[in-house]
Amino acid sequence: MSATLRPLALIISALCAAPALADASSLEEVERITVKGVSFDDYKNDSARGAMRADIPLLNTPQSVTVIPEIIIDEQLATTLGEVLTNDASITGGTKFWNRESFNSRGFKISNDGYMRDGHQFWAYYVPPIETSEQIEVLKGPSSMLYGKTAPGGLVNMVSKKPTHDRFVDVGFDFDDQGSTRYQIDTGGRIDEEGNFRYRAVGVKQDVTFWRQYGDGSDHERDRWLGYLNLEADIGDWGMVSVYYDKTNDESGNDSGAWLDLDGNVVGDRRTAWDMPWANFDNEVENYGADLTVYLGMDWQMKVGYNQNEFNRHRFDSSPRYNSYNSADQTYTVSPFSRFDDWQYTSYYVDFTGEFSTGGIEHNMLIGANRLEYYYLQRRQSGDTYTITYGDASSIPARPDLDYNRVEAGDPTEWDYYGIYVQDLITLNDQWQVLIGGRYDQQTKGDYDGNSAFLPRVGAIFHPNQDSSIYLSYSESFTPQGSVNDEDDVNDGMELDPELAKSWELGAKWELSEGRLLLSGALFNTEVTNFTFTEDLPGGGDNESITTQGGKQRHRGIEAAAQGQISENFFLMGSVMYLDAEYIEHPEYEPGITPVDAPEWSASIWSRYQFDNQLALNLGAIYEGERFANDGNTTFDGETVAANTIVKDAYVRFDAGASYPLKWGNTEIDLRANIENLFDTDYLGGGTNSNVTVSEGRKFRMSVTVGF
Repeated sequence: MSATLRPLALIISALCAAPALADASSLEEVERITVKGVSFDDYKNDSARGAMRADIPLLNTPQSVTVIPEIIIDEQLATTLGEVLTNDASITGGTKFWNRESFNSRGFKISNDGYMRDGHQFWAYYVPPIETSEQIEVLKGPSSMLYGKTAPGGLVNMVSKKPTHDRFVDVGFDFDDQGSTRYQIDTGGRIDEEGNFRYRAVGVKQDVTFWRQYGDGSDHERDRWLGYLNLEADIGDWGMVSVYYDKTNDESGNDSGAWLDLDGNVVGDRRTAWDMPWANFDNEVENYGADLTVYLGMDWQMKVGYNQNEFNRHRFDSSPRYNSYNSADQTYTVSPFSRFDDWQYTSYYVDFTGEFSTGGIEHNMLIGANRLEYYYLQRRQSGDTYTITYGDASSIPARPDLDYNRVEAGDPTEWDYYGIYVQDLITLNDQWQVLIGGRYDQQTKGDYDGNSAFLPRVGAIFHPNQDSSIYLSYSESFTPQGSVNDEDDVNDGMELDPELAKSWELGAKWELSEGRLLLSGALFNTEVTNFTFTEDLPGGGDNESITTQGGKQRHRGIEAAAQGQISENFFLMGSVMYLDAEYIEHPEYEPGITPVDAPEWSASIWSRYQFDNQLALNLGAIYEGERFANDGNTTFDGETVAANTIVKDAYVRFDAGASYPLKWGNTEIDLRANIENLFDTDYLGGGTNSNVTVSEGRKFRMSVTVGF
């Protein structure tokens, strides 16, 4: 067995051994220690509202779903969504340039609008705050029947922290060995004595010093602050209303990632970014809305929601050109520009959910409609092209005199998406359930309304007993593509046809240890037709890329996961995925090409061992198999190679942590120390050959949280 596969075998063995460890008779009620409002044995959630748009148990959900709870987010001292999603092996990271994160689910890229917040789509073209989330839900496979425009691999739903009846205040501070700091406050409780009015508020101030630097030796830094407020009120006995607002200011220098040569080696120093030290991003994001719940008797309710997401970004980019590199004199070019982007997402929904019986058959019904309005406006001023000598700080030009305000804005791009949907979870008896659903989806742009589809969702669930289920499901996705919006693309402005996907999934779920442990597994097969593909072009012309459509893409594989309490003191969240991803037909390449960042094997595990009522130790591992860094023909340093030639090696990264809570009177103090990349492993993360993420090395983090 190869060295890289041995750690994977250990992870898989741990998952397979879970049933043997989970002897219910050996589990006794564990005294709960509450820190920051969550209990130490909350590793497992029984439902994910985003999966069915209703509070339906995971055992009755014919879909693979991962729920990452707040306790794990806190234990890992996670500061970004990407750090949280490493807990699901079906998610692989993509590039991190442009001060944002991107991800793949089951090998398919999650589109920029494939992110939900409490069921509302929002424009995740930045690093979304996780401090406002009480859990992260990963919904696998197509979810278009419920949400409309989504990617075929799945979507991510961020469940916001809600107001509480009990009053509390948590104040936290964490820092790392690079000098980064983060201050947090999380508070909530009832406003009146009866608890009819409640609130939740979160504040964050973060300063990050990244490990990579610019060519003049200056640090790559980030400055972020966040404010969040959610107010909730009961309206007599017939309803409840909540209003919320959050704002993020996030300013950062730009690191577009490392470059790989045609042999897969990092070009230059791993620590030095190709971007200029004056390149930066300034993001301002506002999100506000309201949700109303009306109780229509004992078994029915209506929910109405509105959300406004506004994202303004000033991007002052140096735009280093990968294709311009010349190894003979170690020169490359940069093409600076000042650009302002204004994105606005407005979403609405109305859902009727209820239960009723017909002839002894029980129905859990959802009838609803949602709408998404998209607005985008850009202004951009471009500058001259400069030649940079790598490693020579004197060749770095002064910040160019560019200002997007000097350029008139063009016409905005506006789209409307709307859909109506019906879903019925039918319980025939104690053993059998059937899910039937359908959606009519429509996209319009002015007078153009050619993108429409009917999307079915069906499933059958068999329960061998009350603690397990076996399901077979079929679903489709409909992903309107809009138009090509890149002035460096040959087909800039071209209207794109929608992508269509069909997916089958066969899965099983099994609860053990009196519901404390959930085991799950799934076989899946997803095929996408008319996909959109962007290929880099050789340098020397006015265009850097070309976008085309067509062909067929197929991803199939198997997943397995374990989550919850293994024994009295041992808790686990682990998953593994095997993936066979390839282009069956392609407008440019031979069949069999594998997309970027779609490893054959991936796995993750995070565990905690509770020694006593205070000391707890954590150990985690992430495995990603060999991945391709190019799925198109690639030119670098005057040479060209075919698709799937540049390879990123497999790697295993180990993480560790420890926590020790203290209590004096009504004050709780949680002390935590974490080590990321325990063995200082060098590896390549997500991204293509021109924007790959390079491993940081061993990293130390510490935190202190005080709760009142």
